Amino acid sequence: MTTTRPTPLRRRPAQRRSAERVQRMLDACAEILDEHGYDGLSTTRIAQRAEVAIGSVYQFFPDKRAVAQALALRNLEMFGERVTRLLAEQEFAHWSDTVGAIIDIFVEMNRTVPGFRVLRFGDAADVNLLDAAADNNTVVAARLRQLVVDAFGVSDTPQMARAVAIAVEAADAVLKMAFRTDPDGDPHIIAETKRMIHGYLAGVFAG
Repeated sequence: MTTTRPTPLRRRPAQRRSAERVQRMLDACAEILDEHGYDGLSTTRIAQRAEVAIGSVYQFFPDKRAVAQALALRNLEMFGERVTRLLAEQEFAHWSDTVGAIIDIFVEMNRTVPGFRVLRFGDAADVNLLDAAADNNTVVAARLRQLVVDAFGVSDTPQMARAVAIAVEAADAVLKMAFRTDPDGDPHIIAETKRMIHGYLAGVFAG
């Protein structure tokens, strides 16, 4: 399974005050992404928005890409936590039946999580932002697959790995289309995405 790098930080904050300062930088990064996009992101803007000295940014991050990477990793952790909670709280007849609910989590994060609409899991900055050895969708698919394996006790087979990777790639492409046509996500395209991905997975694992 592909694993993400634990952190893009130059060094980990040793005190709670430092950790809070780093989180303010990530929050600032998210706000700037929403307002100006990745091209408009800079370490200077991050420092100004977070109300920290520019030296504080460079103390923890070498450049704006590293800040974006930390934010993308935070997004992935948030997504994983929400999916984990979903799988623990709701009952599904088969793991493929989780598709609609997982897509709803992704859509809600697009609508409500600062910076997520632009960065998501990193493609706006770099298709290998989460892991230098794998593209971002591969990392997301691996995380989802592990959550499903843990929750449902199913075998992590090559067939499952391939199917989940295809499902994530397809859903990502169509959901991008949904948010291109509607800032909140075109509900018809979102519904079609759920139907398409669930149908694909149910067909692959029928019987």
